[in-house]
Amino acid sequence: MKPIKPVAPVAADRPLDPYLPESGNRGYRVSRYELDLTYKVVSNRLDGRAKVIATTTDVRGKYSLDLAPSMRVAKVAVNGRRPAKFVHRNGKLTVTPTEKLPAGAVLVFTVQYSGTPTPLRTIWGDVGWEELDEGSLVASQPNGAPTWFPCDDHPGSKATYRISVTTDAPFVAVANGTLVHKTTKSSRTTWVYEQPEPMATYLATVQTGNYRIRTLATDPVPQYGIHPPRLQEAFDRDFARQTEMLEVFTRLFGPYPFAHYTALVTDDELEIPVEAQGLSIFGANFCDGTGREERLVAHELAHQWFGNSLTLYQWCDIWLHEGFACYAEWLWSEHSGGRSAHAHAADAHRGLARKPQDIVLEDPGPKDMFDDRIYKRGALTLHALRLQLGDDAFFALLRTWTAEHRHGNVTTTQFKDLAARFTDSSLRPLWEAWLSAKKLPPLPSP
Repeated sequence: MKPIKPVAPVAADRPLDPYLPESGNRGYRVSRYELDLTYKVVSNRLDGRAKVIATTTDVRGKYSLDLAPSMRVAKVAVNGRRPAKFVHRNGKLTVTPTEKLPAGAVLVFTVQYSGTPTPLRTIWGDVGWEELDEGSLVASQPNGAPTWFPCDDHPGSKATYRISVTTDAPFVAVANGTLVHKTTKSSRTTWVYEQPEPMATYLATVQTGNYRIRTLATDPVPQYGIHPPRLQEAFDRDFARQTEMLEVFTRLFGPYPFAHYTALVTDDELEIPVEAQGLSIFGANFCDGTGREERLVAHELAHQWFGNSLTLYQWCDIWLHEGFACYAEWLWSEHSGGRSAHAHAADAHRGLARKPQDIVLEDPGPKDMFDDRIYKRGALTLHALRLQLGDDAFFALLRTWTAEHRHGNVTTTQFKDLAARFTDSSLRPLWEAWLSAKKLPPLPSP
């Protein structure tokens, strides 16, 4: 009797990303989120109505959205019809429409929900919606978006957004995109933001607090500073060169990819800055007036190109975000009268040589994907590539990379393929040494 061969799982059974096998869903493609949120700061209570507009990709009887257990679902409708059957269990909201839809059909989920938003505890720390002393913040990378809205939580699922936040006056609510409407009624203010460029769920954010909003510059794009009033003097010193940074990065990387940029400082301390599309969030501990954290200002700004406009499709390619942003720190130093990128590279190389060499940069595994070695070795990979290509070809490559994949998703293979267009020499030895091997290669000479 012949042994029975195991049946390979069908596409619907396979996770979209092995690093986060529970995140993301199949059967549809989201094009837009419309979120109407009411947030009570004192009680940390969130009431939401989410409209998720999508297109079906195949025929099935049920569809799932990611939504954390801390949110309680009251009602779900599909395509505006009578309430649909749903089950909310283990972080999945599974919806059964009244009838099956063909592939390519419009699929609109309308979900009413509420609860006390709580960050998820993960191997990378707490992620998602987090209550502050006076206000809240959202830090969703990599899988925290479901703590505050139902979504297809996968970086390859980018969509446009309208985010409306009603909160207690005088708190300010900040979200991605352009503020298109603001109304105050009684003791509450509603802030409505429109984000027209496609955005991954983990980059969607809402920040609330006692903030002052200021215009810092209007060229090459409007730039805003948002911070507690007490931190204005320190903010002006610590972010004094941000406008110049944006001009330098525009020359090096290509046009800034969004309508404007905002740097927000919370009244609370944060362990690390938070990346979001169109804005960056810093804790008060990064705003002390000394300028000592200027490299982080550059790092977070660079993410608007590498991470926000160009977003990885799977988390194994995280070096395409963090390696590029880390290298941007060194480029800013070089272009602003500081140490050269090669001097920074030499320091980073010496530091990595003293650490365990057990990570493969192009596939580090979920536990290590935010390890500092990914940042530094990713930046070193770019520096080695720059030395091999020469400055003219290297920066032409970066500008072409950001132009050809603007507002899209990217992979390491795509970057390799593009780089090959900028040299007649084989880059395979470089990629094998820096991306595929665990052992740290020697640092090339300039």
